[in-house]
Amino acid sequence: MTAESSVASSGTVAGILATGVRRSFGDVHAVRDVSLVAQPGRVTGLVGPNGSGKTTLLLMLSSLLAPDAGEIRIDGIDPVADPQGVRAILGWMPDALGAWNSLNSLETLEVTGRLYGLSADAAKARARALLAEVGLEKLATSPARVLSRGQKQRLGLARALVHDPRVLLLDEPASGLDPQARVELRLLLRRFAAEGRTVLVSSHILSELEEVVDDAVFMLAGETVHSDRVAAAASRARPWRIRVLGLEPEDARQKVAEALVADPAILGVDRRDVVIAFASEDDAAGALRRMMDAGLDVVEFAAAQGSLEHTFLDLGKGGAGA
Repeated sequence: MTAESSVASSGTVAGILATGVRRSFGDVHAVRDVSLVAQPGRVTGLVGPNGSGKTTLLLMLSSLLAPDAGEIRIDGIDPVADPQGVRAILGWMPDALGAWNSLNSLETLEVTGRLYGLSADAAKARARALLAEVGLEKLATSPARVLSRGQKQRLGLARALVHDPRVLLLDEPASGLDPQARVELRLLLRRFAAEGRTVLVSSHILSELEEVVDDAVFMLAGETVHSDRVAAAASRARPWRIRVLGLEPEDARQKVAEALVADPAILGVDRRDVVIAFASEDDAAGALRRMMDAGLDVVEFAAAQGSLEHTFLDLGKGGAGA
């Protein structure tokens, strides 16, 4: 099913719709063929290695770069034909803040608000509210240029939210954030989705995406990966970690192999853990029951990779039949 037919069948207007989008820079084909849908009320992850075209795609979605071919709609608006209409409803957070050197954090948000048509009083009130929301209240008068990487990321998110946009494009929003700030970011993104906004997030931190996204779009070599290929990659056997109380890893491998009636050679050892691949979560649950029935004191049993990371790595190996 194509991106367009998927939206048509649902009877809704997509927050973000791209169909057959392409963009080259001379002989460099940064985006070769991208089609995707991001729906309101959901967080969609954009996943791909460096050089896969993610940032170029985001620049086109944000109306800052025109595609060579294909169509884009942001909440039904064409960013090429009506860039101002798109910018009025879209919040764009680039990977780097690009702060104005002469302004502090509060002034950065006030000026942004004024550029979006807010009155001086409304811009100041909005700026103070957003600094509180992203945890930068104490740095309101600090020059934006001296903020740490993580602090700049939080200011960049606040700047994207100044005009209360319906659609959010976030490029590496968790980069540089400490663990507590990452938790707070996840909560914010889930809140935005609950409010009915469309959220598209590009990130290399797949464990963070795993916690927050509803959907994922994978890009390789400038193209979005077809859903059938993604499904095939996701269904391949995934490694699980097993730790048994009171046994050294080699002894644990032998005992686990006996409990599972498996060849010890197919089990690996990584530091304190035994590692074995299961084709599904049902198979993993069955294996856990057998180990417990065999009297093994299993104190840790978990997938070694999240589903996004597993799928991403499998696609990168070409294992999905590219």
